[in-house]
Amino acid sequence: MDTATFRFYAELNDFLPREKRQSSFPYAFNRGQSVKHLIESAGVPHPEVELIVVNGEPVDFSYLVADGDNVSVYPLMTTLTVPENASVAQRSSGRLRPPPPSPARFVLDIHLGQLARYLRLLGFDTVYPDHSHDDADLAQIAHDEMRIMLTRDRGLLKRSLVMHGYILRTKNSEEQLTAVLHRYHLFDDIQDTPRCLRCNGQLKPVAKETILDRLEPKTRLYYDTFHICTDCEQIYWQGSHYPKLRAFVKSIQACPTQAPNFKLRG
Repeated sequence: MDTATFRFYAELNDFLPREKRQSSFPYAFNRGQSVKHLIESAGVPHPEVELIVVNGEPVDFSYLVADGDNVSVYPLMTTLTVPENASVAQRSSGRLRPPPPSPARFVLDIHLGQLARYLRLLGFDTVYPDHSHDDADLAQIAHDEMRIMLTRDRGLLKRSLVMHGYILRTKNSEEQLTAVLHRYHLFDDIQDTPRCLRCNGQLKPVAKETILDRLEPKTRLYYDTFHICTDCEQIYWQGSHYPKLRAFVKSIQACPTQAPNFKLRG
């Protein structure tokens, strides 16, 4: 077997056994293996990787690792320090994928329902399929609709159809939201008008007199401004819950500029 030396940086170490974190280690492999295959065999999903440098030269996922190679693997980072002999031009040539979709749009696995609601509340286009969709369906949606996959399932993120994605390191949905906003620099993209929390459709103003038959008596009496989902026709108004929702949004917008440091668990 051939042997290369691998080094994973920053949060990519979350996916490694403790003895391989924050250090270089020998990696034995059969000749003819792509660097993508070896990275994922080490436990790191390919969408988490932003830059691969082999012997000082950026490479893409198709690169076939050779005996004696020195492989450095970097995550998506705001500032990235790579070996001095990797020039700016070389970094550009080593781009692994197009930039994430803009405006950002997401697809989430079935275990992230509360995060889906939070993202929709902030106005982000967020697909949250029901239980009839399996992992293959989610990967296909991510590919066909150019969506960022959010999940806690490492296997789902390793699917070849997934181009952009992120493993949530925490089970707390508010912490998950903050992590996603930091990772994709989305604080300035938070919208005043949410998406439909039920189906992800867009909301539009609707005249009160056209929906009177759908309103409860007290709602009809006390409220005058309404929005309706253009897809499922769910009706929204600024009820007693609204101040709490606004306070939540403001608390998210006031988050510190430094990205949270959540470790991968369970």
